[in-house]
Amino acid sequence: MTPDLIFIVFIIFTALVFDFTNGMHDAANSISTVVSTRVLAPKYAVLWAAFFNFIAFVIFGTAVAKTIGAGMVDIKTITPAVIFCGLLGAIGWNFFTWYKGLPTSSSHALIGGYAGAAVANAGIGVILWAGWTKTLLFIVVAPAVGLGLGYLFKVASAWVVYKRPPAAVNRWSRILQLFSAAFYSLGHGGNDAQKTMGIITGLLFAGGLISAFEVPLWVVLSAHTAIALGTLSGGWRIVRTMGQKITKLKPIDGFCAESASAISIFWATHLGVPVSTTHVITGAISGVGAARRLSAVRWNMTLRIVWAWIFTIPGAALIGAAAHSFLSAARSFAF
Repeated sequence: MTPDLIFIVFIIFTALVFDFTNGMHDAANSISTVVSTRVLAPKYAVLWAAFFNFIAFVIFGTAVAKTIGAGMVDIKTITPAVIFCGLLGAIGWNFFTWYKGLPTSSSHALIGGYAGAAVANAGIGVILWAGWTKTLLFIVVAPAVGLGLGYLFKVASAWVVYKRPPAAVNRWSRILQLFSAAFYSLGHGGNDAQKTMGIITGLLFAGGLISAFEVPLWVVLSAHTAIALGTLSGGWRIVRTMGQKITKLKPIDGFCAESASAISIFWATHLGVPVSTTHVITGAISGVGAARRLSAVRWNMTLRIVWAWIFTIPGAALIGAAAHSFLSAARSFAF
């Protein structure tokens, strides 16, 4: 193996580590409702979510991967070092927010780190603004759609179960929530794993190992395996935030939130938008709580999460740019 090829293999490994942290960080999105409503014990919930994270590749294509890999930054200017430093920016931000217990977006951490490293390498001209427009738009649209659908589903379910015995409602809600959690995990795996696919495929293109931006099957399988293993690892700090600190949930509330989120994510994935699954589920949980009464939602916690969203792209971008500057300086000193 040549040194360049060894470096590319190392970056692929780093990308899969990021994918693992994505699953770990976003495990809360997949399992917080079923755990907090006690439909499944934590160990069974993570197995359930991880399984559907993995098999999502059977259903979804690679439109999101193409947006991430070739639609946001001019791929002709990208080097393996840029992708490596972008991943460091995303991983660094993920671990920082995981430690703080904040359910921020791994998706936006990735594109922020990637963009920061790319700009540090070749200037602001490398940014493809058309690709950024829909992604930035969905920072607003995603939680709004999740909130609106969560609110509507909760109102509709309240009419359906009106005057029915609470025990029967809880029993059927628990069964339905297994399906809604499965659909949400499918959407999560289908959208989020593609982001790592896009980065690895971009790396292969930049390294001259492929001549066109087409995602190889081994990249698809590797990305889904990594995110599933990350989900298996849990993410209990964020589970507590998502499951109980925004609003208290009953089984039927969990079903409404997960169903609303799954629909939103399926739609975004179909459009090729790297949507934040964290944004969607947080909005949906808030919408479900607001349908009961506005005071049922702990808006101060939601506001704290929103601030974390706002800082994710610039925060990860700064880490990515700093990593690239440090690497460039180290290379200059070495040679």
